[in-house]
Amino acid sequence: MFLARRPAQKFLRWAMASHLMPRLHIPHRSTANPAPLSHNKRMQLLRRAVEDEELDLMDRVVVVLALLFAQTLSRICRFTLDDLVEEDGRLSIRFGDPPTPVPEPFAELLRDFATRRPNLTTATNPGARWLFPGRRAGQPMDTSTLAGRMRKNGLPTFHGRTAAIRQLALQAPAPVVARMLGYHHVHITALAAEAGSPWSHYAPDDHAK
Repeated sequence: MFLARRPAQKFLRWAMASHLMPRLHIPHRSTANPAPLSHNKRMQLLRRAVEDEELDLMDRVVVVLALLFAQTLSRICRFTLDDLVEEDGRLSIRFGDPPTPVPEPFAELLRDFATRRPNLTTATNPGARWLFPGRRAGQPMDTSTLAGRMRKNGLPTFHGRTAAIRQLALQAPAPVVARMLGYHHVHITALAAEAGSPWSHYAPDDHAK
């Protein structure tokens, strides 16, 4: 039977306190936000995504989505072609509302990848709208597949995503960043506070009124 980690730990501690089992050491792994990449390291990885043509185009695009726009791999897998919005020669991508502009040269990478997506040559996937089509009909690429590719190429997207959020939270109020990236504002506000954001007293109302 599978038990979630925290309930299992509580149960074991109760059993030991009640003398129903011998005392054991329970390993603990912190669930706090990981230490983010330094700004310089994150910039180096984004530069590699743009310039390293030996790196597969798909991996380069994943790095951009994770380290520039702070998207999780599970979200990245679910993007579709309909999330790419072209208007007046400018590309935006729909993470939240409204769509977020994609600056060059990253926009060109996304456009290029959209025309060269993998797994479209099989009989089951010719009309797939997923930005990252999977091998199974109608399904996007699996998160574990992307994670494995990132590890193989030494691309720390998890730590880089945290760094991206913190950097964005220093440039704009947390509620604005949350809407732009498609996150809940409470999560972004917590990371902004950790980063020492100067927008901590910003009121998340509709300032367009």
